[in-house]
Amino acid sequence: MILEGPVTVLKIDLESSSWRLEEREDLIAWLGGVGIATQLFLEEAVWDKPPLAPEQPIIFAIGPLSGVYPLATKVVAVFRSPLTEEWGESYAGMRAAIALRFAGYNAVVIKGKAPRPTYLVIDEKGVAFRDARGVWGLDTEETGRLLREFEGGRGRRSIWRIGPAGENLVPLAGVNVDTYRHFGRLGLGALLGSKNLKALVVLGNRSYPIKNPAAYNRMYEKIYRAVVGTPLLSKYHYIGTAENILTLNAQGSLPTLNLRASRFEKAEEVSGERFGRESLFRILACAGCPLGCIHVGVYRRPHPKGAGYISTTLAYDYEPIYALGPMLGLDAVDKVYALLREVEASGLDVISTGVALAWATEALERGIITEKETLLPLRFGAVEGYVQAARYLAQPPNDFYRALGRGLRYATRVYGGEDFALILGGHEMAGYHTGYAFLLGQSVGARHSHLCNAGYSFDQTRKGNYTPEELVQYLLEEEAWRNVLNSLVICLFARKVYTPETTAEALRALGWEAVDPQKLLTLGRKIMRQKWEAKKRLGYTPENLPLPPKRYFETPSGQGLLNPETYSALLKLYRERLASWLNV
Repeated sequence: MILEGPVTVLKIDLESSSWRLEEREDLIAWLGGVGIATQLFLEEAVWDKPPLAPEQPIIFAIGPLSGVYPLATKVVAVFRSPLTEEWGESYAGMRAAIALRFAGYNAVVIKGKAPRPTYLVIDEKGVAFRDARGVWGLDTEETGRLLREFEGGRGRRSIWRIGPAGENLVPLAGVNVDTYRHFGRLGLGALLGSKNLKALVVLGNRSYPIKNPAAYNRMYEKIYRAVVGTPLLSKYHYIGTAENILTLNAQGSLPTLNLRASRFEKAEEVSGERFGRESLFRILACAGCPLGCIHVGVYRRPHPKGAGYISTTLAYDYEPIYALGPMLGLDAVDKVYALLREVEASGLDVISTGVALAWATEALERGIITEKETLLPLRFGAVEGYVQAARYLAQPPNDFYRALGRGLRYATRVYGGEDFALILGGHEMAGYHTGYAFLLGQSVGARHSHLCNAGYSFDQTRKGNYTPEELVQYLLEEEAWRNVLNSLVICLFARKVYTPETTAEALRALGWEAVDPQKLLTLGRKIMRQKWEAKKRLGYTPENLPLPPKRYFETPSGQGLLNPETYSALLKLYRERLASWLNV
């Protein structure tokens, strides 16, 4: 649904190369995005089958504001994660949302396994099943180049594809979207690979009438001015999220050298400012975004045969720089780019890859593993070994890299080294050692991501000045409201623009007359409850959550040294409050 009518769900069966449409009035109450994707997952998931079973669904969805208001630019993917074996949820932008909107679908459900490597073309006429044997085995860059040649829709299409990591069913694999964005984290790329699905090409030419143009134009202008005419979002355009390198380093919150430290002495060498000065080529925006936050740099290196240079364009943000820079001790722009290029081409998730390689480096130093496992020396600061190790992760040559590609939760069960494995809720840590709110927030969030509830932001703004009750209440309220934004599906950079009041007003201008801020807040809690119902059916409860590894309590955070007993008390309080919070 966008303005009126039911939710249009496109259901695709890869095994039979067939598709059908469903018009679902009952899903309107769940708004869109993660709201309807959660309901479809509850209907379609096979609870007693593993994540990579052909019967398991992949669900993509957009929201009622997609392609209509500024920064409503994302598509959500919901799936059973092969990394954590429970709830999987990921988001991507570029042209993804607007392409799916103009193809005419609110949600896409994909099940089954294609009999041969396949890519899909989804447009307003339906689905075409194309032979992908010619691009199977290629990296994400070459796959994208060829599909742009094979298929029409230049300027309107969105191409979602996997690399060798996804084809090899590596749970650290993501999905590349239009070269510079990704469905990252939690292993969606492995699910596509398990279904013999190399790529999706999405395009369309549908149009949608606006019932009340005057009300819509007023609301659009209000949001647009808040985005481009105030300081709220300016940092994302100028330096980008990479400015966090120096900010977090100054706070003592930048995870460094497998979190042996929380400051990196060479932070200036890999700062957002340095990346901008040395490599910035252009700044891009997702379709429907007037801001522009995608900073694209040029990585230039000598040709291996000595004839000239090779140039590659790569998008840089805070998280890739953190994970491949300070986390691994890489102290130059070109060193980070060298590893980033390999990770991107292979189709690996950049955060989990960096954190996994940092653990492997320390495990090798400690003698827990040897070069018999790693096949090469891994040393903090030495980029050559990491580039080859990333190739091994994507195309595992031995049991060690197969285990490491399943994430640190699995690898440490096999090899040990749990005390210094940087995982939270079974998921490799994001780049914030800010304090208790981040530590608890990533651990308890539905997808075990810092983006579930922004605990890192609470740490930075409150600076330890809060009660346990205030911290827990913040995490609950923030995650519930983000469920609303993720049902719309808004870029979270715009979360300060899309307040409950503004969001309700924007929906009313499109004809959602019964919407008000309180109803939206209640809906966020209901979606949160439905996610926890799915997690429970997948075998996860808050009681399963272990204490974070010792390393988090050994290295000072932005709030100083953290106490495991304090964390345990916060977790206990969160568990108690969660039960009543979900009772809506």
